[in-house]
Amino acid sequence: MEKNWVCIFKSNTAYLAEIAKDVLIEKEIDAVVINKQDSNYHFGFYELYVERNNAVRGKYILNAIEDTST
Repeated sequence: MEKNWVCIFKSNTAYLAEIAKDVLIEKEIDAVVINKQDSNYHFGFYELYVERNNAVRGKYILNAIEDTST
């Protein structure tokens, strides 16, 4: 991964990371999910990365969704 990409979201379930990625892409923010889970024991996370210049906006969008779902 290039240096200008940062992780803004982690989940231990793939579908939550993919939903977060789809939300950001819908808002025209490029996003990539990296599977960092161990394949044998299934511990670790799925991490969502965006370009550094979109990190604050991406976190804001994801936090706004989380706030409305609770």
